[in-house]
Amino acid sequence: MTAHSIVQIKPSAPSNLPTYDAKDLTQDGEQAQIVLGDQTYTLRITRAGKLILTK
Repeated sequence: MTAHSIVQIKPSAPSNLPTYDAKDLTQDGEQAQIVLGDQTYTLRITRAGKLILTK
């Protein structure tokens, strides 16, 4: 997996949480891999514009 820079966007409501555009994470595609520790998850944008995160 290649490291890519992530662009942080402004949330619509004030928040202290980091906010990211899913299209940036998927590089304008439909899927991205997210690694947490030794686990890899797949983030998928559906045709309906919903997000699904699977292990």
